Amino acid sequence: MKIPINFSRVFAILKKEFIQLKRDVTTLRMIIAIPIIQLLLFGFAINSDPKHLATAIIVQDDSLITRNILSGLKNSDYFFINHRLSSEKEAQTLLQKGEVTFVITIPPDFSQNLIKGSKPYFLIEADATDPTAISGALGSINTIIQSAILRDASGSLAFLSPQSSAYEIRIHKRYNPEGESRYNIVPGLIAIVLTMTCVMMTALSLTRERERGTIENILSMPVKPIEVMIGKITPYVLIGYIQAGIILTASYTIFNVPVIGSLWLLGLGLLIFIICNLALGFTLSAASTNQMQAMQSSTFILLPSILLSGFMFPFHGMPQWAQFMGSILPSTYFIRIVRGVMLKGNNFQEIWPHIWPLLLFMTALTIVTIKVYRKTLD
Repeated sequence: MKIPINFSRVFAILKKEFIQLKRDVTTLRMIIAIPIIQLLLFGFAINSDPKHLATAIIVQDDSLITRNILSGLKNSDYFFINHRLSSEKEAQTLLQKGEVTFVITIPPDFSQNLIKGSKPYFLIEADATDPTAISGALGSINTIIQSAILRDASGSLAFLSPQSSAYEIRIHKRYNPEGESRYNIVPGLIAIVLTMTCVMMTALSLTRERERGTIENILSMPVKPIEVMIGKITPYVLIGYIQAGIILTASYTIFNVPVIGSLWLLGLGLLIFIICNLALGFTLSAASTNQMQAMQSSTFILLPSILLSGFMFPFHGMPQWAQFMGSILPSTYFIRIVRGVMLKGNNFQEIWPHIWPLLLFMTALTIVTIKVYRKTLD
């Protein structure tokens, strides 16, 4: 026999659920904030065709045609010339550190050989660790040079037409010659996986103790907040290393992603990054009253870490405000470290600009966590 539905009882349950939602201020904030954040990020911050990329030039030919080419590059939306160098060694150092995306070299007697019909070359070296970021700029370079040369292609220089192939563009894609996207995605995946697991696991640790009623045992023990923090995050450090080891092994054996640099150096950066994420998760856990709040807070860390760190979309393609937000995230710096060590063979000096922000982040979070953590149930 079927039991008829009593809509008055259904309405009572429905009313009770709305009252609970109304009292759960954190959930209400999440309901409103998450779609707004996603709309802002996807609508304004995400750009797969970055402009104004840092560019160094080595000019060994001083002529009107060369100056026209440089003027065309400066007026382009893609190239931002911020270094004028005199040697190839300086250029390689800037590329290695990631301070420039392109190095453009105009060889000696470029204009003279162009007029003679000797077909001189125009060299572009690009940091191809993120092939998506450089594709638009490389696609526009031929048009820029053609336009610059054709400004004076009249009279005796009329033969310098686009169809005559009067020059040669040589493009060297450094660190990823074939432009494989997996060279960019797989190393960055280490940062995203560790952010996802480390932050969420530790975010649930203290709130789980609170909900199960076992927090009283910890609070009654003669231990300091920093000791509780160290004791709780240490097992997850080992878990983080295991996860990173699995991804590194798979990337090398299955995806053929090279590991050019030192594994010890990568391990050092990995340790600092794991501790940053665990400290962040512990902070969220100490500030949350239940596991649901801890999970919701973790979402606010994970989503920007995927979209604003340079993992999926070029970092320099985002507007300044989005780059500022991305610069606050630990994953942004670790992605640069892991790509630098694996693909470029960076040494400690070259990754130090990305190490010290992680150390600063870790120290600040440790201080905040100690203050947030309460030695009493209140």
